[in-house]
This record gives sequence, structure tokens and C-alpha cells, in this order.
Amino acid sequence: MEHAEHLFEIPYYAMVPFILMLGSIAVLPLVAHEFWESNKNKLIISLVLGVPTAIWLLVNDMAIPLEHAMIFDYVPFLILLGALFVITGGIHVAGHIASSPKVNTIILAIGAVLASLMGTTGAAMLLIRPIINTNEKRKFKVHTILFFIAIVANSGGLLTPLGDPPLFMMYLRGAPFEWFVGMWPEWLFVNGALLLMYFIWDTQKHKQEEAEDIAPEENPVPISIKGNLNFVWLLGVVAAVAFINPNYFDWILRPEVRNEMHLSFWSFDNLSSFAREGVIALMAVLSLALTSKQVRYYNRFEWEPIGEVAFLFLGIFATMVPVLVYLQANAANFGFDSEILFYYATGGLSAFLDNTPTAVTFHALAKGMDFSHLGDVSFVAHIPETFLHAICLSSVLFGSLTYIGNGPNFMVKAIAESRNIKMPDFFAYMYKFSFIVLLPLFILVAIIFGI
Repeated sequence: MEHAEHLFEIPYYAMVPFILMLGSIAVLPLVAHEFWESNKNKLIISLVLGVPTAIWLLVNDMAIPLEHAMIFDYVPFLILLGALFVITGGIHVAGHIASSPKVNTIILAIGAVLASLMGTTGAAMLLIRPIINTNEKRKFKVHTILFFIAIVANSGGLLTPLGDPPLFMMYLRGAPFEWFVGMWPEWLFVNGALLLMYFIWDTQKHKQEEAEDIAPEENPVPISIKGNLNFVWLLGVVAAVAFINPNYFDWILRPEVRNEMHLSFWSFDNLSSFAREGVIALMAVLSLALTSKQVRYYNRFEWEPIGEVAFLFLGIFATMVPVLVYLQANAANFGFDSEILFYYATGGLSAFLDNTPTAVTFHALAKGMDFSHLGDVSFVAHIPETFLHAICLSSVLFGSLTYIGNGPNFMVKAIAESRNIKMPDFFAYMYKFSFIVLLPLFILVAIIFGI
């Protein structure tokens, strides 16, 4: 976010649309379920709240933070999620996998590894349909989707900058690729604990199932994968995210040449971003063009889940700009001068503001602080390494506390609901699962690892 000089001028009423946006997501599914089922109505709410916020920002000379939020955050966010949704929707795992606590836990463990290799979105979209198919006959399966969100769509992505968007943003700000692998102890502890909890939970639920719902088929169909060409397009997306950025292509224009050109909006950094999104979009187009329609039919592929994400996050990204701008200006007055404060502040806001812009905001805050009182400390990405560690760790983990904390959360929920799995609403997700299962674990992480 830019234009820090405006931060103190932002009135509280400018942040009301964001509160109303969150309130709509939390309350409308409970009090107006039929209305909320329509993606068209979700778009209307996003526009009603987002457009006045955008106009207010423009009138008050804050076009730059709005531009960054919508063009360089929302558009890449949507293109990446959309491409992964399309490509993984063209990969069909055929055959029968008998549902059992062991099988389900193995699938979640595989997802935890893949999340760091292809991103939480890629891993979630690749595995959500197979795990739903595996448990299709079971009565008790909501808990499996909840742990899937926690592990595959969030905490599994800790080990590389490809794993989760907040990590990639820190990578672009100077953190070495291999630095993120240093969070493997936290990754192993969190995912190991969640897998153990899930295995115990699923074992108990498995015992409550009707015998015919968990009985193995007499003539099981061998496992096979259709739509293999989509793995090429998936690799193309991963490569685009990893390598099409200024860190790798600075040699095209030397810094002094770039400065002399005064490219402003059409800067080299921005152009490289558009090139990256262009390649990602191309991979999605190739997937749509070259994947058999029969494969997508078998996957029960439909556009409603990505439409829901697109419409809701349009409103979220637009209305949260005044909130992020206000925080960036005033957070220095909140006393964030230790790793533990950065951990809980970044984590708390990541759960309700989306973790990517929150991580960027707190990195900007840390970069502008006076660290002389800390003595001789190591710096990574221009801030104390301990602060960067807290920002990265908490933004990834705490993104699982609500449906809006990380992009794949809503998408997984939408796909599950499209398969007639009744997921908990916004509040129920928190008080029935995330606040009683995940939050205590994240607090324990801070204690054990001395944050």
C-alpha cells in the first residue's frame, strides 16, 4: 500500500463497508439462505459495498492503494485461483478407493506435501474431488473437509514461496527461496498434529457409519488418472509463479536504465506481473481447449465455485483498502516491537482480511520501524529475520481460521457444498472447529518454538 500520508485522515466510516461485507458473509447464509445461494446476489452485494468505497478512495486522492489492491492483488489472485481450478478440474482420478481413516489421512498427508510444491490452491483443487469421491457414501464427512481446509489449503504450504501467496510476496521482497524451507520444524509439528487429530476423529466417526456405507466393493475398479496433459499445464503455472518476476529478469533492464525510463504504471515490475498472469491464463485456456469434456463431466465440473470466490473477493478486496491503509499508517502506534506481537497481530488480521495483503502490510510496517534497540540482528527481506518469520508463519497458519482467510478456503467449501456436503456457516466454522481445534494449536506453536 502507498500514500501513507493519507492514513491518519481515514475516518472510521470509510471502514464500515468492509464490516458490512464480512457481516453479509457471516449472517446472510443464516437469515436469507435462498437469497445467498445465488452468485448474482453475492455480486450485487459486493458492488453495492465496493463501488462506493472505490469512489471514496478516488475522490480522496487514494487511487494508488486502490489500484494496487484491485489490479496487482485481486486480478492475479483470481487468475491464479481460476487457472488452478480449471486445470485441476481436468484431472480425474477414476477407480475406487475404499474410505477408511488410514486412506483419508494418507490423502491429507500427500496434500500437505503437495501444498508447498504446487501451492495450497493447486493442491486443494487437485485433491478435493478425489477425497470427496472416496467418502461419497459416508454419512459423516464434514470433518474431513474441515481438516482438508486446515492442512491442504493452508498449513501445508509453509515450505516454499510457491506454497502460499503471502510467502510469495515476501519472496518478491527479497527473502531467498531456500529461507522458507527453514520453517520445516513448524510445518512438521502443525501438520503432524493435525493429521493425528484427524485420524483419531475419523476413526471415531468411521465406527458410527452404517456397515453398507463403508463396505468395500465386490469388484473394485483399478485406480487410473485421466486428463494427464493437465499436469503439463499445472507445471506451467508453477513455473510462471516461480520464475516470471523481477528477481529473475532484472538483467533485461538494468536498474539505472529502468529509472531513466520513468515507466510509472507500465514499469518493468508491473509488466513482469502482467506477463506472469498472461502465462497462467494461457495454461487455463490450453486446459479448457485440450481436455476432453467427458473428463470434466466425470469430475462434475461447474463454474459456480470459482464464481462465488470471484464475486465475494471482489467486494472484500475493494472494501478492505481503507482498513489496510489505516493500519499501515497507525500500526506503528500500536507498539508492534516484538516477534510475538507480529505473530498474533498478523495472524489475527490474516484470518479476517485475507492473509496476503495483511502480510504485505505488516512487512511494510516492519520495514519502516527503528530497530536500533534490538542490537545486532540478522535481516531478511529488509526486516529483522524474527519478524519475517512471525509474519510468514502466522499469515499461513491463521489463514485457516475463517473461510475468507485464504483464497482456497471458500473454493473448497463451495465445491463440497456443490456435492451436497452441508458445510458449517461462517460463524459455525469458527466456534465448532477453527477456534477449538486450530487456534490452540497455533498458540502452542508460539510457545514451543519460542516466538
